[in-house]
Amino acid sequence: MQHIIDRFISYVTIDTESDPNSETTPSSKKQLVLAKNLVKELKTIGMEDVTIDKNGYVMATLPSNVEHEVPTIGFVSHYDTTPDFTGANVKPQIIENYDGKDIVLNAEQNIILSPSYFKDLLQYKGQTLITTDGTTLLGADDKAGITEIVTAMEYLIKNPEIKHGKIRVGFTPDEEIGRGAHHFDVEKFGAEWAYTMDGSQIGELEYENFNAAGAKITFKGKSVHPGYAKGKMINSMLLANKFISKLPKKEVPEATKGYEGFFHVTGITGSIEESTVSLIVRDHDKKIFKKRKDFLHELTAKFNKKYQKQFGEDIVIIEIKDQYFNMKEKVKPVFHIVEIAEKAMKKLGIKPIIKPIRGGTDGCQLSYKGLPCPNIFAGGHNFHGKYEYVPVESMQKAIEVIVKIAELTAEKK
Repeated sequence: MQHIIDRFISYVTIDTESDPNSETTPSSKKQLVLAKNLVKELKTIGMEDVTIDKNGYVMATLPSNVEHEVPTIGFVSHYDTTPDFTGANVKPQIIENYDGKDIVLNAEQNIILSPSYFKDLLQYKGQTLITTDGTTLLGADDKAGITEIVTAMEYLIKNPEIKHGKIRVGFTPDEEIGRGAHHFDVEKFGAEWAYTMDGSQIGELEYENFNAAGAKITFKGKSVHPGYAKGKMINSMLLANKFISKLPKKEVPEATKGYEGFFHVTGITGSIEESTVSLIVRDHDKKIFKKRKDFLHELTAKFNKKYQKQFGEDIVIIEIKDQYFNMKEKVKPVFHIVEIAEKAMKKLGIKPIIKPIRGGTDGCQLSYKGLPCPNIFAGGHNFHGKYEYVPVESMQKAIEVIVKIAELTAEKK
């Protein structure tokens, strides 16, 4: 357990926040600090063919130790953290034998991690938790996944009596800004299928995810002295507010669950002359996903028609870009890869929680690039914020799942 804790902390204390405003890969140079450390560590534990390419993608091989032909499988995690909340100067706290009560993350700022609000905490009474100090995120998304993959590979190397085929591991930058698989060389990786270790609570096994798009909507205004503005001024910020008010009020993240999709406003910037609204569109159903995008285009057209006479040109400009699609379409034809993971969990006494991802992973894009890639739990909770935590026992179980998947795959000729 201490070995897992030490490895995890060595990762999370390196700031790897990705930058959505950068055009480079990785989007932030600081991500390469951890990437290069991983290269050294993989070589140290005995992995072969350890590489890092110009875009920061790290790959390595554990050779097969069986004579018969076995499918090459892979395990993938990302090493960047979200720009939604700071990942600089992470100071993890270790809570041993959690007693089921409130955890004071930061007494000075009165930041409390409470089971009365975060009820999942009660699942982990008596276990060892790693939390934040209330001022940063933790980075278990997805440094818990990296910890698990590296530790599982180390375990297999140290225990050669456990039979397994060729295993490839991959660590990616920029997953949190939707680019984690953009430059992933599937052919070089050379696996028949893979698993991302990027889920949340213990038992999660996912092969369905949202279809996703991002929209940037620009509103043009006309600035006039407020004392003489009647009939002349157009305040772009108020236009943006009217547009947002036309979105379905019950189709937002905080009011939906399961397979229900949503519109989610993620940012607003503005002045009288020009304002920009950023939002994301999500839905599991491809037809409904298209209808959501069409709705935004139609709403834009209505606004432009209404203000055309007054302004003389389109005052709302919309740009929608697809980000990723539901991996179910690519995984179902090779569903045995999900069944292997499910069997591995059951053999380890873990109840599989098979449900759709209300988000996306590198596996979504990798599946469409020819590498079917379901998602397995990494153990963390409350990602992307100061209340993030991970039970060490969940990381231990995830390591066991990786090892068991390798064993089960080696049984198949």
